Amino acid sequence: MAERNIYLEDIPLDEAQAKLMLALKKAGKDSLVASEEIPLSQALGRITAAAVWAKLSSPHYHSAAMDGYAVQAEDTLHATETRPIILQVGQQAFAINTGDPLPPDTNAVIKIEDVQPLVSDKIEIRASVVPRQHVRLMGEDMVVSELVLPANHKIRPVDLGAMAGCGYSSVLVRRQPNVYIIPTGSELVPVTQSPKPGQIIEYNSLVLTGQIQEAGALATITNIVPDTPDKIRAALEDVIQLWPDLILVLSGSSAGSKDFTASIIREMGQLLVHGVAVRPGHPVIIGLIENTPVIGVPGYPVSAALTGEIFIQPLLAHWLGQPSSISTYPRVQASITRKLLSPIGDDDFVRVTLAQVGEKLLASPLNRGAGVITSLVKADGLAHIPRFSEGVDMGQSIDVMLYRPLNAIQQTILAMGSHDPMLDLLAEFLAAQYPGYRLTSANVGSIGGLVALRRQEAHLAGVHLLDPQTGTYNIPYLNKYLPNEAVTLVNFAHREQGFIVAAGNPHQIQDVADLTRVRFVNRQRGAGTRLLLDYELQKQGIALEAIVGYDHEEITHLAVAAAVASGIADCGMGVRSAASAMGLEFISFGWEQYDLVVPDVYQDHPGIQNLLAALRDPRFHQLLGEQPGYDVHQTGQVVFP
Repeated sequence: MAERNIYLEDIPLDEAQAKLMLALKKAGKDSLVASEEIPLSQALGRITAAAVWAKLSSPHYHSAAMDGYAVQAEDTLHATETRPIILQVGQQAFAINTGDPLPPDTNAVIKIEDVQPLVSDKIEIRASVVPRQHVRLMGEDMVVSELVLPANHKIRPVDLGAMAGCGYSSVLVRRQPNVYIIPTGSELVPVTQSPKPGQIIEYNSLVLTGQIQEAGALATITNIVPDTPDKIRAALEDVIQLWPDLILVLSGSSAGSKDFTASIIREMGQLLVHGVAVRPGHPVIIGLIENTPVIGVPGYPVSAALTGEIFIQPLLAHWLGQPSSISTYPRVQASITRKLLSPIGDDDFVRVTLAQVGEKLLASPLNRGAGVITSLVKADGLAHIPRFSEGVDMGQSIDVMLYRPLNAIQQTILAMGSHDPMLDLLAEFLAAQYPGYRLTSANVGSIGGLVALRRQEAHLAGVHLLDPQTGTYNIPYLNKYLPNEAVTLVNFAHREQGFIVAAGNPHQIQDVADLTRVRFVNRQRGAGTRLLLDYELQKQGIALEAIVGYDHEEITHLAVAAAVASGIADCGMGVRSAASAMGLEFISFGWEQYDLVVPDVYQDHPGIQNLLAALRDPRFHQLLGEQPGYDVHQTGQVVFP
């Protein structure tokens, strides 16, 4: 019986990659994959296995480039408007259509519109032509034996036409490597099945399949294998019989109590690596079974995706004679918007969103949790913090590999500040009405948004800050945090704040005073919701220490609702729409004003203009007004100055 592996060694990324390539070389598996001949109709996107040399010239005869008459250019000399020349059809001029071969003893074509028919066998011309005028010469495009495509070239649509035009109906291409993916985990269920508590939808195989196909290989996913050594071993034995080029075992790669993959690979073959100094993706396994490489992929989705980028895709690219995709990403330098700490011994990869704010290209780190699949979706690029660096300071320049074209990033509007679930609705409406433009947001709290504007790190900020002295929203805080900035305050909506509780309100929460007897979940410091709560607690003389969970912080209304729905907390404070989204009950606390602060310096930005136009659009008002807890009577209106 396989034993659980309890030791993870940490080796540098480049050393792990080198170990794999050396082992493949010894096994005779480091060379390019074999070739196969396929019809041109199936060749798009495939990789040429040999150079393609022209078998035919293109065109392979002298042909007419225009409809008209083929002639000897010498017969047209001296033809003018005042002294036209008459040519005998069938002897000196021959009717011809575009693409027809030139008749013998002709070397030019007179366009049909430049000819005046006289009688059935004569034409009149009023201008001369020169040799080869309106003629496509044999080999004008390609000549026999000319190089058309090099080896190791990814075939494009235009390449299909070029090969067909020079005499090919099929082409020799690299065989697509076969990759078998074995998902393991007793808690996993397929995407076709609704998960129960304790079960997880298995989707890492879909992400990796996409990466494999993107690299030009074929992927086959086996059935999910339970976490038992015998089942995992049997799955590997079955797959080995299918002559795969690469096997991926998903999960089972850490030192957890059910992670047997490393010891099974050691039993069945050779274990090369168990643990690589990268974050995320530390517990990667690399080995060989019967000279077939096997990679144990970490189970967390961000770690799995990175393993695909830094190990799997480069290996497939090597076999196909291609550069790895991660080496071909365009790279830019961007300023990091907050300090990042990094393990000193690891190559640290951080997914970021990017936006051009004024003259600065800003990189905002996404949630770094290895299980946060949304960070993969939202990422505009991948920042690399090399080993032996302790991280980067806020404002420091950092190298970023782009996932998105730079021109798309330059059309991105970056909002920082208070979270509102309906900013996603605005982002969707903007993208639909103004293709190419997008809104991305970072949830740093209302005050954090104003500070970001002061630092010129955002195009706009969402705020809902109640001033206790005046009872007004937001305007007093502009004077405090942006005293020397010309800004415009535009209303997004009036929204309903309150307590988010379990269905049926089992703890009978009605007022702030009731929070002293339940488990609470709070918003982060600087959030408008938290300031509102603190204001009410102060009014009623309730000490912060009296509330269990006051220090339990979440950065979005939906995260607060999720904490209540999961039973981690009994109550949280947030907007009605978040409670509705999670099927929870809502105890209204009152209505508040949620505004967008836009510095005047960005008013001429096309994206800002489109965003404000979308915000004023009656169709958006209707969509937003249909959401629970939103009043749109002031949406899109300037409330300051």
